[in-house]
Amino acid sequence: MTKAELVASIHERHGGGLSRRAVGELIDDVFDQVGKSVKRQGRFVYPGFGTFTLKKRKARLGRNPQTGAVLKIGASRSVGFRPAPELKKSL
Repeated sequence: MTKAELVASIHERHGGGLSRRAVGELIDDVFDQVGKSVKRQGRFVYPGFGTFTLKKRKARLGRNPQTGAVLKIGASRSVGFRPAPELKKSL
C-alpha cells in the first residue's frame, strides 16, 4: 500500500469529513511523532499492532562480494518492529 492509497482509504472510510490533504497531513504527523518517540525513548508501542524499537549495531568487518576485499562497516542505528500477538494471529 502506498501513502496515497492509505490517505484515500482513510478519507473514504470516514465519509470525507476531512479533506484528503488534511488526512495526509495527519498521517505525516503521526509517523513523525512515532519516529521522534523511537529516537528519544528507544521505542514506540501501539497496543494491538506492535512495537517499534531502536536497534544499535556494532561496527564489524564485511566483504565486498565482487572483489572479496575486507571492508570496515561502521556502527549504525536502525528501527526494528515486533508485531503484537493480535496482529500475528490476524495474518
